Amino acid sequence: MNDIINRVAQSPIITINLEEIYPKEERILFDLAPFLFQGLMLREKEFRLALKEVDWINYKDKWIAITCSADAIVPNWAFMLVATYLTDLSKGYAIGSLSELEIMIADQLVGQLDPEDYNGRPVVVKGCSDYPVPLFAYGRIISQIQGKAKSIMYGEPCSTVPLFKNK
Repeated sequence: MNDIINRVAQSPIITINLEEIYPKEERILFDLAPFLFQGLMLREKEFRLALKEVDWINYKDKWIAITCSADAIVPNWAFMLVATYLTDLSKGYAIGSLSELEIMIADQLVGQLDPEDYNGRPVVVKGCSDYPVPLFAYGRIISQIQGKAKSIMYGEPCSTVPLFKNK
């Protein structure tokens, strides 16, 4: 009797599916503009008092972009002060726009992958995701594993585009 052999299970190919590992928690802005005096400047004493009145629970387990939408000069410490409130509460934060937050998330996520796991192995970076994984994450994957992987391909296991082959 011929046994059915699952060649996919026996394959040395590793598939990286960014959609599966990319965090799905809500992303929100924390805007410093409402804290500005006359929409122009930040007053330290009033700002510190106002931050104590913020309902910080609204930021629990979310990704936060700390920004200022007003065309005002805001000192760096103001953004950093907001971050001190978010450190133990949020999933994470970035000082900047929502786009910059996504870059930070992707950088952290891919940075956690151990390049040794891909040493000498063919790798497929899965494409066609339903979740909007930023393009930055795909570039970051290449920089993380190219020195270790035997080869890197993009797409689906049944139809891949070769990107790199180690000599």
